[in-house]
Amino acid sequence: MINAERPSYDQLVTLLGVPFSVEDARARWGSLVEEARNGRTIMITRERWQWAGLVPLSKVGGVWSGLPLVPVSTARSKLGDLIRQVADPYGEPVLLGRHRNPVAGLVAAHVLLDKAAPSDHPAADALLVGGHTIALSRDPVEGLVLAVARDKDGAEVSAGAGRNAREALRALAEPPPWRQPG
Repeated sequence: MINAERPSYDQLVTLLGVPFSVEDARARWGSLVEEARNGRTIMITRERWQWAGLVPLSKVGGVWSGLPLVPVSTARSKLGDLIRQVADPYGEPVLLGRHRNPVAGLVAAHVLLDKAAPSDHPAADALLVGGHTIALSRDPVEGLVLAVARDKDGAEVSAGAGRNAREALRALAEPPPWRQPG
């Protein structure tokens, strides 16, 4: 059953500042995307109850293949619809791209809220020390580097993706909530 109660985003406001409205974000769209590309998370709200984060690629958890890739210029005009799409309880992130290369992402605010708490998930080094293996590969279609960690039995325990191996290893995380079996 879906919890229809609106989550409190006070913690995100404290950490990241007051969110931009869709209209304000459109007015500064190019600079906001560049800020996200350079590592900053920017909150955007639609009609005050639908919240999403414009985030660097390293904060878009999991494997990116299968996620929608929307050109940055198209995303500006459809920003309200994209915020509604990712803010849906079952919504998945949207990658924003230039020339078919991802440069930033839009994720639901509740995902960021869950990640705002300290994570007990081990980093790549801890996975290796714990006996796991990490395989790096390049996705020929999207041009991304994929990192997949497997336990001793070969079961996938973590996955991440990025523009290079460093970003992919940093993105190793538990399977994202939109891909976990219900």
